[in-house]
Amino acid sequence: DVLHVATALPNGATAIRDAVRGERVRVLVAEPSAVEARLHQLYGEALAARAAERAPKRESARGWPAKPAALLMMATVAIGVVATILAPATTVQVLTTVALLVILANLVLRVAALVAARGRKRRSHGACGDALPVVSVIVPLAGEARVVPNLLERLHRIEYPRAALDVVIATEADDALTRAAIAAVSPPPWIRTVAVPAGGPRTKPRALNYALPLTRGEIVGVWDAEDAPEHDQLLRVVAHFATAAPEVACLQGRLDYYNPRRNLLSRWFTVEYATWFRLVLPGLERLGLVVPLGGTTVFFRRGALDAVGAWDAHNVTEDADLGVRLARRGWRTELVDTTTFEEANAGLRAWIKQRSRWNKGYVMTWAVHAARPMSLLRDLGAKRFVGFHVLFLTAILGPLLLPLAWSTLVIALGAEHPVTRGIPAAWVAALAVAMPAIAVFDAVLFWVGTRASDHKGLWPAALTMQFYFPLGTLAALRAFRELARDPFYWDKTEHGHHGTDDR
Repeated sequence: DVLHVATALPNGATAIRDAVRGERVRVLVAEPSAVEARLHQLYGEALAARAAERAPKRESARGWPAKPAALLMMATVAIGVVATILAPATTVQVLTTVALLVILANLVLRVAALVAARGRKRRSHGACGDALPVVSVIVPLAGEARVVPNLLERLHRIEYPRAALDVVIATEADDALTRAAIAAVSPPPWIRTVAVPAGGPRTKPRALNYALPLTRGEIVGVWDAEDAPEHDQLLRVVAHFATAAPEVACLQGRLDYYNPRRNLLSRWFTVEYATWFRLVLPGLERLGLVVPLGGTTVFFRRGALDAVGAWDAHNVTEDADLGVRLARRGWRTELVDTTTFEEANAGLRAWIKQRSRWNKGYVMTWAVHAARPMSLLRDLGAKRFVGFHVLFLTAILGPLLLPLAWSTLVIALGAEHPVTRGIPAAWVAALAVAMPAIAVFDAVLFWVGTRASDHKGLWPAALTMQFYFPLGTLAALRAFRELARDPFYWDKTEHGHHGTDDR
């Protein structure tokens, strides 16, 4: 007639007895690992099912391609194909005009962000104080036994009291090699491993959602397997949150690469990241626009993360989507002054696979949130509503239509182009120099991006970025094929192949 309750938190014995009032209770102390193992055994399937559907259905990509916006997009593509067959010249004229407008809109947005970022004051942080909050960091791993030793070494370098540090490595339950690699390095008690039960979709956000209820921090962050965060990163995050406004729910750190000189592709990739994280994102923050989050070095107030339904397990760019959902609930994202170094994807095939997944997720995110435009407008307000569409549509359409935009170069050579039909001569002259002028502006922006980082020596790569962009066209085409055939497939990027961390 005695109810035995096992707990890893014996200080809560009184609360346990109050919760089962009327029963004879005996509280037993057990190790956290034993309690968690029992929880997984009893409730693993239920927790996994909840992890897959935690985001609100109206703001989730689950159900794709039956989503209204997805059906509209497929209908638009079909109409475009028919129009190309019936009236090819007119179709090329229209699409080229759209391509030029998309590229111009993207340039205007980045220039505005650059101007805003240069006027952004650098935030200074005081000491964190004596009572530091518990910080949980989830590190999702899938098929990454190769990087486990480096990962554990980097985690040990983190400067934060171990009693207040809670690192949870989330692995797939059937990933025996990765789990064996973790066990082989004997992680300390503040690093725990959580096995995510089999199920679908097999994505990073599903693993994050499964691990989230098992964390204990009031601040929850995410690092990737190959990440090398600055040693004092968590102290900076805690100090920033301590002085931030209550509506600041998320802090995004900078991402950079520790193998930028591996080859030309890694140089281009590094220049792109330097511009994005040091100019564009800070500018978007200062302009008050939606900040699409990165998938790592992102930290949340736990209450806000729970309030929006955490990550969408069906969106393959769960980070950007979560940034939009936070903004729709009135939460703000700020940039925190800390950097995490990653491994740049320096293999062409691997780069295209990774970028196609990003493109696919951007399409999903735009389609899901744009499906109810009036609701989105009410949530974001007019300025952020316009900014949302410019940001996502230029990222989606820009790579796809880039070849049409560059085809206008034939105008400068005196050749005919459908886009010049029926327009004044002055406009034809402007179109002849449009893409070269945009390329010059681009080069200046990327050069400024390298100057803002520690990559000043990469300025030659900044000047040749126009040769990098066509790779995005290949990735975008692959993304749209996957949207139709396998929308939730997570094409995993393998790490440890393209250079080592010398930090």
